[in-house]
Amino acid sequence: MAVKIRLKRMGAKKKPFYRLVVADSRMPRDGRFIEEIGTYDPLQNPSKVVLKGERVSYWLRTGAQPTQTVKRLLMSAGMMDRGLKAKEKIEKEGESLGA
Repeated sequence: MAVKIRLKRMGAKKKPFYRLVVADSRMPRDGRFIEEIGTYDPLQNPSKVVLKGERVSYWLRTGAQPTQTVKRLLMSAGMMDRGLKAKEKIEKEGESLGA
């Protein structure tokens, strides 16, 4: 099962509001998802991004692939680096245990 971190569109017509969700890549955009990990409101100035940091890091460590838009949002929030560093740390620990 390929897991993606992507946006789920909410809100009224011409007033978008998005939820960042972890979902199976085979599910439709606004369909079933595994977990909600944040929100994104592009209408506020500046845009407002609210993330559950611990859960975002967990899903990045376990191999969930963010879409391009979500990757940009995570980088602006500083979460993308944190998740990748945690993943690298786990890989290094695994190497040291095996050696």
